[in-house]
Amino acid sequence: MGWWQVNADTLAAGRFVVSELAEVTATLQFLERGTAANPAERSWLDTHGPAYRERLTGDPVAARLVRTGLGGHWNADFLTPTPSGPSTFAQELDRVRGTSPEDARTDLEVSAGGPLPAAFRDADLPGCAAGLLEWVWEHLVRPDWPRRRRIIEADIVARAGQLSRGGWAAALETLNPGMRWLGGSRLQVNPRDYPPRELDDATLVFIPVTPRQGWVSWDAAAQRYAIVYACSGVLTDAGRPVVPDSLGRLLGPARAGVLVLLDRPRSTTELVALTGQGLGSVGRHLRVLLDAGLAGRRRSGRSVLYFRTEAGNVLLRAQPG
Repeated sequence: MGWWQVNADTLAAGRFVVSELAEVTATLQFLERGTAANPAERSWLDTHGPAYRERLTGDPVAARLVRTGLGGHWNADFLTPTPSGPSTFAQELDRVRGTSPEDARTDLEVSAGGPLPAAFRDADLPGCAAGLLEWVWEHLVRPDWPRRRRIIEADIVARAGQLSRGGWAAALETLNPGMRWLGGSRLQVNPRDYPPRELDDATLVFIPVTPRQGWVSWDAAAQRYAIVYACSGVLTDAGRPVVPDSLGRLLGPARAGVLVLLDRPRSTTELVALTGQGLGSVGRHLRVLLDAGLAGRRRSGRSVLYFRTEAGNVLLRAQPG
């Protein structure tokens, strides 16, 4: 199994980061995989898959590059650069484009587990990769970015709450399949048989993405490490509770949406991120729900969490199916 020795200082300084490039890369992997876990994902693939396949048909080098660099047992390092902090998509893409052709081919040989096809010999692989990533950003991710960012930010808020309640062990074990805290400062990052790595005085970031993809990356020279994981809100919000039309007519769609989301205790910050409503609007909805006895609240550390009362549950159950 692959595991990291993470000292206390590195773990304590670990932080969550939003990465537009990671979101684009995960979306590209999802497109390439082409398998859906639910009808909403299938609908998304049916809508956007044809344009993606047409793009690859016109660029056979890019098609092989994706299969080799993102479809094997190991992602090519130059395609998944490790961020040191928040940055724009353009800044992250410049790191991909700025990779030397020799380094790109070396990374792809590791991903392929052997020699590369002749088509890669003289191709501008970093430029080709950057062009495809930019196409995915402009056509698929950027138009949908505000919604995706809300899901990502809601996940970060939820993870922070989980961290405050159960510590790092609880927060880490739900990130990626095969990831768990082993004790003794050891974090299993995947079930594969890779040599352990020591993260002493390193920068460790956690990057949520909306597609069901995940990976780890690092820049050993700069002592930067990243864990990319699928956030709890999936690509199409397929896991989001549905607001019954009748409840929306009774309470108003926005307030009903807040009540439905109180299926578990949530903070106002998390509700703002999930609903896209302003803090003032969410606060007003919560006050009405509290006054009506449909919601309750309790303190958890420094946070105030809101939850649905039994009266709220009865109201929800009474809605027509």
